[in-house]
Amino acid sequence: MKETVADVEKRLIIEALKSAGWVQARAAKILGITQRILGYKIKKYGIRVKTTKQTKGGKKDEKISQNY
Repeated sequence: MKETVADVEKRLIIEALKSAGWVQARAAKILGITQRILGYKIKKYGIRVKTTKQTKGGKKDEKISQNY
């Protein structure tokens, strides 16, 4: 099967999110894009990221849902 640019981009975003422990700010840094652009692309590709708990520092710990 031929992979499209959109397929590659979606896969890279998911890999970056996994590498960043599902923290979007870190994933954006890995990808070299802003958090705003990452948020747009997450929505565009239907990648569902949900908050699961809050950490000691008050920041939310995010996990991706099964539907990506």
